[in-house]
Amino acid sequence: MKKIVVFGGNSQLAQSIKKVKHSFPLLEVVFLSSEEASIVDVEALVSVFDKHKPQVIINCGAYTAVDLAEDEVEKATMVNADGPRNLAHLCEKSGATLVHISTDFVFDGHYARPLAESDQTNPISVYGKTKLAGEQEIINNASRYVILRTSWLYSEFGNNFVKTMLRLGKERESLGVVADQIGTPTYAVDLANAILTIASKEKLEYGVYHYSNEGVASWYDFAHAIFKIAKLTIDLKPLSSAEFPTKAVRPPFSVLDKSKIKDQFSIQIPHWQDSLEVCLKNII
Repeated sequence: MKKIVVFGGNSQLAQSIKKVKHSFPLLEVVFLSSEEASIVDVEALVSVFDKHKPQVIINCGAYTAVDLAEDEVEKATMVNADGPRNLAHLCEKSGATLVHISTDFVFDGHYARPLAESDQTNPISVYGKTKLAGEQEIINNASRYVILRTSWLYSEFGNNFVKTMLRLGKERESLGVVADQIGTPTYAVDLANAILTIASKEKLEYGVYHYSNEGVASWYDFAHAIFKIAKLTIDLKPLSSAEFPTKAVRPPFSVLDKSKIKDQFSIQIPHWQDSLEVCLKNII
């Protein structure tokens, strides 16, 4: 049995890992919430490593309030940069592998093509900058790590775009959704399967990888698909980013190239619309 500890154990991704864990019987997985063991609390982390002696750490802990981060820079930095550094130090000391979840927000979105791991990062929000800082802390302080950048995460767990659209679709007759930000919705359960597939490997090619579902969509396309599958009738209007201003600037194009993770780990990635149907069947 390989011993794994998941930090951020109440997150939608951690709950998705719980959902698929039965498919990986050789993995013993312990889930710790931020209340049980915060990644910014070094003393608590040392106790976890001493008690569980994990071979793999999965870090689902993150500050993800993208707009609020513009005002809470220090808090976002603590969780997204200092926390990963703490984990990197302890993984390096103990010999554990660190699997860390990052984001498409490390890019500025000005490439109009799928983004490879080797493409230049240039975050345009505090959230993106702190997540990139977390990546760099891991790269600088650990030798055994897999950093997984993902995008537009949703699931039947927690709060996310799909659940918000389902609620608004029942409350409103019309709705405007941004149509000029392009990326790929990612079902957290699919990502969870990929994470445990990687964690179960005896030998790993360490480094940075991209994972999202296949396909391309705008937020408007995503919303349209949600309402169609859920059979909700609503007057859905496409908006420009200028018509729907937010405190934090979003990358206009953040489709991720998944060639590396597919080749390295033989991972099959579903199309986003197929996974959305699966998720909605679990919610509705």
